[in-house]
Amino acid sequence: MTSQYKKFTKLIAKWPVDSSKGERDLGKFIREKVKVAFEESNKQNLDSELCTRQYNALNKIADNHYRDRYKRTNQSTATGLSTEECNLILSSEVLTYLKEENKVLSRKLHNKTYKDHTPVMLNEVIKHLKPNDNELYIDMTFGAGGHSKKILESANCQLITLDRDPIAYEKAKKLSEEYPNRVIPLLGKFSELPTLLKSVGIKQCSIDGILFDFGCSSMQLDNGERGFAVSKNGYLDMRMDAGRDPNQITAREVLATANEHELYKIFKYYGEEKKAAKIAQTIIHARYMIKNIDTTHELVDIVDSCCPDEFRLDKLQRPQSNATKVFQALRIFVNNELNELNYGMVLAKYYLKINGRLVTVCFHSLEDTIVKRHIAGNIVNETANPVPLRYLSPMLVQDQETINQFLDSPWKAINKHVEVPSDEEVERNPRSRSARLRAALKIK
Repeated sequence: MTSQYKKFTKLIAKWPVDSSKGERDLGKFIREKVKVAFEESNKQNLDSELCTRQYNALNKIADNHYRDRYKRTNQSTATGLSTEECNLILSSEVLTYLKEENKVLSRKLHNKTYKDHTPVMLNEVIKHLKPNDNELYIDMTFGAGGHSKKILESANCQLITLDRDPIAYEKAKKLSEEYPNRVIPLLGKFSELPTLLKSVGIKQCSIDGILFDFGCSSMQLDNGERGFAVSKNGYLDMRMDAGRDPNQITAREVLATANEHELYKIFKYYGEEKKAAKIAQTIIHARYMIKNIDTTHELVDIVDSCCPDEFRLDKLQRPQSNATKVFQALRIFVNNELNELNYGMVLAKYYLKINGRLVTVCFHSLEDTIVKRHIAGNIVNETANPVPLRYLSPMLVQDQETINQFLDSPWKAINKHVEVPSDEEVERNPRSRSARLRAALKIK
């Protein structure tokens, strides 16, 4: 009896009570078990063998035996076990069922084909843009022309197409031949638009509708030689202008010349990558000890070496490369996308007529935040405010007119909440899974 009591006393000392955990406190649970084992009524008939088994079980819990044996990783299941360990435990019937399900899913994915230029949220875009006869519209991100073609089919209108990619510009010229006297193709960035519009005689407050479909187009991603895709090996270029501007820096040059802190900021702020510091440090080490990173697969290998135990999934719960956010960050930086986007929103305000329509399709939170703050009027010196809400001290300005001017916006949102693609569209075109659509009227 005395020896058993001493063992349990040592066990209790291993795991103190933590009252902040309430009913989930393991220390409290162990004490309750010990108390039950040593109740007055049970002292005479104490089962020494049972006490030993209870002690061994509780001692394993107190020593974190199971946590150390089944270490959690990003590849762990909800039980804390690895997939292989789960397979040993699951019944043969369950395993057979899962294998059959996986075969069916693999067959579906293998047989499914996607067009390289499937326009995202096409019906929603046309619904909000409402093309009418004899009106003038701008597709600010022509890409492969899916949205533009639908606009031209919807009404007998005129369309200006803008894209910074020379390949997209060639497609726009072919579309202008298909729809004679209705399409004006332009080659350039958002920041070049005022000069381009002036050259074709378009003035401010003369456009009936503007469409933005931000991000990278499918034809850029599917061309491995341009260095946008994680899955295709190619030179790390990532210039949307495809060398149109010889002074524009490539992604490879960024990785070869930026210092560690600069790379960290690119990955952290543009890619929202949680391991930005480690990845930046590894790239610098590789650069000085081995060689410059020249290809997409070399960059993927570097990132994977920084995330050895990670298994990331996209929004469709499909395996996603650990380097996806790093590629996104480099692409945004190389093409100055967020500043161009912000300037594009400013231009939309100046070139749209009163009651002109603005439709935007964004693919990640950084883009959507800028659009949302422009529509809400949360801008400072024509730039989206870095803080979510504007504020004004009532001790500094107290007249209502100044406050109203401060909170004023030239836009009126058409859709109260951001719109997302339907499940059917996501299944048909997985690249639409992150799309966020906003629409607004210019009212001032």
